[in-house]
Amino acid sequence: MAAVSVIIPTFNRAVKTARAISSVLYQRFTGYEIIVVDDGSTDETEKVLHPFKNHIRYVVHTTNQGVSAARNTGIEASTAPLIAFLDSDDYWLPGKLGVQTAFFNQNPDAMICQTEETWIRNGRRANPGKRHLKPSGDIFEPSLVLCLVSPSAVMLKRALLDEVGVFDEGLPACEDYDLWLRIACRYPVFLIRQSLVVKEGGHPDQLSARFRGMDRFRIKALEKLLREGPLHESRKKTALTELSRKCQIYGTGCLKRGKKSEAAYYFKLPSTFEPPQDRKPCS
Repeated sequence: MAAVSVIIPTFNRAVKTARAISSVLYQRFTGYEIIVVDDGSTDETEKVLHPFKNHIRYVVHTTNQGVSAARNTGIEASTAPLIAFLDSDDYWLPGKLGVQTAFFNQNPDAMICQTEETWIRNGRRANPGKRHLKPSGDIFEPSLVLCLVSPSAVMLKRALLDEVGVFDEGLPACEDYDLWLRIACRYPVFLIRQSLVVKEGGHPDQLSARFRGMDRFRIKALEKLLREGPLHESRKKTALTELSRKCQIYGTGCLKRGKKSEAAYYFKLPSTFEPPQDRKPCS
């Protein structure tokens, strides 16, 4: 049985998906399975991936269901105790899987880790700003502000998803922000300080380019976390503070666009949370 299940969701990215698959096949660590989930592509994805047919499991959605559904389909089809995600527009350097599996062997209590990454924007290397630098360990509080975990850089234990759940298919974007917060309120997220992922951006089919007002999805994720957490009082207070900040910014934007009722909803939302119930909190 494979040690790692590599899950690659794709939608109309035939050539880039082939590159992503190739980067897995070039890994020095070989104990993996590759599951490609074609989320209703209408381009030549199936034809382009045909040469890889003996190296991958190719699962097809007949209609486009979104990246969360595609990843969840891959999780359901996977068999290994460790899971790694690779977005179809990114690719790995040859040591990626080996370094992360070695980390878990050396740190058996760890549940999730990620590596550093190299950013490419519009064909040129870009340096992440200070606010995007990845912390290691307890990353819950800084992760409230913005997503500090990259799906293509992550490896995690299957048991972790059994505990916290999979990607929220009701979120068309920021679905990773939602999952990482559910994880980070419970467990440390460790960083391996090696750049082993090349992450491409700046192209028009990215979710950040397709959806305006991304903070509304982060607000939804924070609302869900506060209602379902459960969180220690200190974490609840910090999450509520960030929710209030995001709602104020997004609500002000709604007012500027003349959407008064929508603005009123976001201005009121933080006040709707009741005192925490007697539930077992996250550690």
